[in-house]
Amino acid sequence: MAGGKSTPKKDKAVKISGGQLVKTGQILCRGFNQYKPGKNVEGINNLRAACSGTIAFTKKKTSHGRVRTFINIMPQE
Repeated sequence: MAGGKSTPKKDKAVKISGGQLVKTGQILCRGFNQYKPGKNVEGINNLRAACSGTIAFTKKKTSHGRVRTFINIMPQE
């Protein structure tokens, strides 16, 4: 393939784990559609922290019966 365009990008991943402390503006997840923004999280495809705090993952079922994983931030006090 010309220009090496057939190789997949390696930066698409979840950058954090549950219970971890994050700062404002830190990238949480990049390039995934299965993770959705929850409370204090900004972005659609590249999720960023809107405030500093602790990470929490929650799962909710949609009206179509699919289970979605939401990334939430519990703010520090």
